[in-house]
Amino acid sequence: MKNVNELTKEEAAKELEYIAQEMSKSDISYYQLDNPYLTDAQYDTLKLRNQQIEDRFPDLIRSDSPSRRVGAPIKSEFAKVHHRFPMLSLGDIFSIPELEDFIMGVKRFLNTTETPIFMAEPKIDGLSFSARYENGQFVQGATRGDGSTGEDITANLITIRQLPLTLPPDAPKTLEIRGEVYMSKADFLALNQKYEKENKKTFANPRNAAAGSLRQLDSRITAERKLSLFAYTWGEVSEKSWHTQAEFFECLKKWGFPINPYNKLCSSLQEIEKHFQYLEEIRSSLPYDIDGMVYKVNDIVLQERLGFLTRTPRWAIAHKFPAEQAITTINNIRIQVGRTGALTPVADLEPINVGGVIVSHATLHNEDEIKRKDIRIGDSVIIQRAGDVIPQIVEVIKEKRLQNSQEFIFPQTCPECGAHAIREEDEAVRRCTGGLTCPAQAIERLIHFVSRDAFDIEGLGNKVIEEFYRDGIIKNPADIFTIEHRNQPETLDLFAPIQPNSFRLQNREGWGKKSAENLFKAINNKRSISLPRFIYALGIRQVGTATALLIAKNYNTFSKFQQEMIAQETAKLISIDGIGGSMAKDIVEFFAEEHNQKIISDLLLQINVEEYIDTSRKDSPFSNKTIVFTGTLEKMTRAEAKAKALEQGAKVAGSVSKNTDYVVIGTDAGSKATKAKELGVNILSETEFLELIK
Repeated sequence: MKNVNELTKEEAAKELEYIAQEMSKSDISYYQLDNPYLTDAQYDTLKLRNQQIEDRFPDLIRSDSPSRRVGAPIKSEFAKVHHRFPMLSLGDIFSIPELEDFIMGVKRFLNTTETPIFMAEPKIDGLSFSARYENGQFVQGATRGDGSTGEDITANLITIRQLPLTLPPDAPKTLEIRGEVYMSKADFLALNQKYEKENKKTFANPRNAAAGSLRQLDSRITAERKLSLFAYTWGEVSEKSWHTQAEFFECLKKWGFPINPYNKLCSSLQEIEKHFQYLEEIRSSLPYDIDGMVYKVNDIVLQERLGFLTRTPRWAIAHKFPAEQAITTINNIRIQVGRTGALTPVADLEPINVGGVIVSHATLHNEDEIKRKDIRIGDSVIIQRAGDVIPQIVEVIKEKRLQNSQEFIFPQTCPECGAHAIREEDEAVRRCTGGLTCPAQAIERLIHFVSRDAFDIEGLGNKVIEEFYRDGIIKNPADIFTIEHRNQPETLDLFAPIQPNSFRLQNREGWGKKSAENLFKAINNKRSISLPRFIYALGIRQVGTATALLIAKNYNTFSKFQQEMIAQETAKLISIDGIGGSMAKDIVEFFAEEHNQKIISDLLLQINVEEYIDTSRKDSPFSNKTIVFTGTLEKMTRAEAKAKALEQGAKVAGSVSKNTDYVVIGTDAGSKATKAKELGVNILSETEFLELIK
């Protein structure tokens, strides 16, 4: 693997794409299925690599980047709960120099030389929860889910005795408390011993046991398992009586919530580092699992000024503990083909227990990684992990290598369809040239199309999509919406015409009349879709949920967006803050492909794509307006100004065009101010901008 400083822009884009795809699959396995297939070590390594590349190439940050990316889709068995305030995740760091960079970033944003006081908290390895109280009564419990929508676990959360069901009279009338549900090491051991005696499947670790217990459809099962919790933050609240994180913890104790006894205020980097080292030393003796520390700016006013990135707060960060290591053997190296045709090598390992988790495979990234580490089938290797996701192969133990060992030859053809697999110059990834004729790519694209953030069609899981594709029931997205029309009734009229590509879903193994009807209903319920979801569902390279939303905000209708992309009019697209030249190129190339145009045309005959209407801050003069900032601002940093504009419902662009509504200028304003005058764009000073916000 190349050093980040040696990567070309094209290599960086390809690697970011690979990381986003791998970590997305990992998130689904970790958060939704409670059956992780990656270790924390590999997950953290990918996240770190992703951050390093994004730091060097900020214009390549993907909308589906792991740095933005939170959680995974919720299970359909539970009722859905919409979070009034999103439950966001934290960014990760792994070293003291990274902590120094984080603190410097906070100081730059606030334009101060003083280091703020931080609250350092142990990072509990459990499952995030939200508990809502109204008029002092507990009324609803929810999981984090994808950050916007979670699962209703009210009945299960009530079974945890540490959770107060009523609050004192001085508590806010509306109060949402958030924290972590966990299972202690002792309770985990007792549960597994009980299951062993009963010949039941045991849990891999306390985190899995807690997640599986909290998400039982029968709350009686949850009640039988001893779960615990810590509270650490708030969501929606009618009135705040606290001004710091420390004061909030005092309120929590007064209201009856358990808080971690190792929470500590730290006024310097040295204090933070000392507390981190102390917790690392005693972590094995703690009665519960922790996988790091969380640092939060203590002052709530400063937290509000710092605000949020797309998926993470600027005022908090998670500092992970070092990875654990073990030695195992590579039994095989196989090639997986992804949605974009990328060939990814995966090592099948001799299963081994690392820190309480059985790991059996690891991604090898690409052929360069295999060559650089000289990885071969049969090799003994050192793997490392820090928790529950895919491991990283640190190095090969070459003194243990078999005498008949042979170098791994990366295939030049696709293992799924036999088409040539080519590697463009300066790219790290080799891709299948089969396009959608390659079954692996077609299946992956269909899975993406019906995924939670796209059409979200219940009943069309991965296995069903694979089955329907192999049997010719679904070959492209439009086929999904003709399934009911092509399905033959249980009693076939001998004189009725047979539909092309017809079948009998209710007669297939695992299906019946009711399940078929449920699927048809689920599909029909999705015949109208929002513009951001539709753009994301198309599976355009580098276009994730955040970018799809940016496009929707700036084009409003799909027909307008489609027409400009077909005409290759990219000036407006590139001007959108967050969309660079590489991403724009991928978008235009997608619409230039005739096959994609055919898919879109067929889809639009079956569905309705809604016009995007931005409902945020309609009372703001900047609502739905495009703003460009230029020059040096005196009362706030550029980042803070952009954050304020976005809060007002504005669109922030990086360049001035005829579509720009306002240009906010600071001192030393250059060519952007000049161009604004030439185009007759409204020019505002920093003071005028702030006055309009007020």
